[in-house]
Amino acid sequence: MINFHGLEFELKDGAMLLLKTFDSRLTPYPQFYSSYRFAEVQVAGENHDVHGGAKQFMSSEGMRLKYVTHRMEENRLEIVQRSELVEVTSVFEAYEDTNALRIYNRVKNIAKEEICLESVNSFSCYGFGKDGINSANDLYFYKFTNSWHCECQPRVYSFFELGMFNGNNSRSMKRISGFNTGSWSSKEELPQAIIEDRAAEKFFMFEIESNASWYYEIGENFGELYLYLGGPNEQFNQWSKKLSPNEEFESVKVAICHGKTLNETIGEMTKYRRHIVRGWRANETLPSIFNEYMHLAWGEPSETQTAAIAPSVRELGIEYYVIDVAWHDEEDDTYPYVGKWKDSQRRFPSGVKKTVDFIHSLGMKAGLWLEVESLGIKCREMIEYYGKEGIFWRNGKPLAVMNRHFLDFRNPKVRDYIESVFDRLVGEYGVDYIKIDYNQCAGPGTEINSDSLGDGLMGHANAFIDFLNHIMEKYPDLVIENCGSGGMRMDYRMLSVLPIQSTSDQVDYRRYPYIAGNILSAVLPEQAAVWSYPVSDIYNEEGYKKIAEVTSDELVAFNMINALLGRIHLASHVEYLTPEKRELIKQGIEYYNALTPYKKKALPYLPLGFTDFNKDIVASGFRSEKKVFLAVWNLKNAKTVSIPLREIQVKKIKVGYPLSLQTKWEYSDGVLRIEFKDAFSARFFEIEEA
Repeated sequence: MINFHGLEFELKDGAMLLLKTFDSRLTPYPQFYSSYRFAEVQVAGENHDVHGGAKQFMSSEGMRLKYVTHRMEENRLEIVQRSELVEVTSVFEAYEDTNALRIYNRVKNIAKEEICLESVNSFSCYGFGKDGINSANDLYFYKFTNSWHCECQPRVYSFFELGMFNGNNSRSMKRISGFNTGSWSSKEELPQAIIEDRAAEKFFMFEIESNASWYYEIGENFGELYLYLGGPNEQFNQWSKKLSPNEEFESVKVAICHGKTLNETIGEMTKYRRHIVRGWRANETLPSIFNEYMHLAWGEPSETQTAAIAPSVRELGIEYYVIDVAWHDEEDDTYPYVGKWKDSQRRFPSGVKKTVDFIHSLGMKAGLWLEVESLGIKCREMIEYYGKEGIFWRNGKPLAVMNRHFLDFRNPKVRDYIESVFDRLVGEYGVDYIKIDYNQCAGPGTEINSDSLGDGLMGHANAFIDFLNHIMEKYPDLVIENCGSGGMRMDYRMLSVLPIQSTSDQVDYRRYPYIAGNILSAVLPEQAAVWSYPVSDIYNEEGYKKIAEVTSDELVAFNMINALLGRIHLASHVEYLTPEKRELIKQGIEYYNALTPYKKKALPYLPLGFTDFNKDIVASGFRSEKKVFLAVWNLKNAKTVSIPLREIQVKKIKVGYPLSLQTKWEYSDGVLRIEFKDAFSARFFEIEEA
């Protein structure tokens, strides 16, 4: 028997089986024990001896593995098992202040000849529901749907609604599944999910740490419900990997945690995420950021525009000023030509460095935008330089999407040239901030130097992480933002390396609360970049100045509150605003700065649960040091908004922001009630806990 931080293993007939995951229940019948495998490996040509349709469970080697040895320390367990073909080392890592575990498998070819892996899981477990499949009506699945402008939108369904029910007392072909194929890891779904057992009043959460393809499934086997977590596989992601004798492969890492409530469970994952992220010296104080893109330059920056806007931005107390998109190349449509990363003489006739120096002279740090994995299809100079092996190829042709090729960071020419770009921008120009964008998906991968398309993609994805780590070590004072058309590559493989995550490209401030209200379940508050654009051009096309004249105080406050729970990315023509409205922004930035020490220790607090785009009211916040910081948005025209403050004992409540606008509220019987005069109004509260 092995007990490790909520996992209980037992040796049965030479096989090590996982009989308990946290407080799960498994059937006591010995004839089913052989199914309870936690490591799965399918080898090409080997029998997948199960009547399971598309399911990945009960793989060829998973069912043959026999226990060899294990080594356990306080917070680390390694279990070694072997079949005739592979040796699998399953690694389990625990952390001091959370029940979350990080898990992955290392697979070694111990055969005398080459083998080909078709799937390798990271972790599997059984035991959901008091009565297994017969609990389908009490079990609920939170699927984190994700899309452009609609990031982090969990949808909740019962297992029964998703097709899981007892129809034959044996085994169903049905899976509850999710996967991503391609270089946008979260283009349709975040690599995380939650299982709720309402009868037992408990929650189980997992995440898959992959910046490319990944896969999970929930299925039923002889009445028991299991969970399978892993990276890419052959069937769903076009991945296979050949191993020579003694060669090893390591699966993607996954994490699991549990709790009695939704907030507690997300909180456990939040604490875990803080363990796996690297420290960022330049990001320690969570500095405020202004970015020219949204409702201002729209990707067409210029030397004169920055010179006109930056002084006004500095007056607001902003610390970083970022020039976004086309500071490079001379063409109007830059993407077909992107790749050289040289200054645009047309947009910056004095050179980009002069503008960077100007931003520095104002007392702000300077930032630029890059899309380093892309290469324009008309950038002939760089296409010739990189050659065939520097670019993704498929079916004998270079891959092209939206006028871009895809660079392969396994190639030394690619790494060397892009590093030289960083050397010039950071080392010579003095750039302090780089926004790394990624505006297209490469699909299943590349056939160049690969055993499969998915193998090529995984190799590139791993190499890109290594490159980013190298750059961060070389330039420790550099801040790098992870962006993929907003949140299309929002995963904790990337976020374990980079300090800031773009949460969305959403252009309508009235819709952003639906994203900001959920995002802390997916991204640490100290990493979650949220736009704030108090001067919006979505209402009037007659000019920014007129829009600014009709911009209300409530609109300004609403935009600031959108970003207070995460990392503020101020934008838009704030220089057009009246002194009174600019003062409201300045106060918001000062309040944002005051939240920093709380935010770095904060755990999410969702008093209404997750929100969605149909909701009239959104309430979201975080708890830290006996305080709750809560944003409340009125998105329709409710005159009184009621927020039940569950799970906390209230000692004192006050308005945190905006102080200069009237706010009527009361608290009684565990409910915070706020009066709003108009739709699209918001308030930010500080709640002291008893």
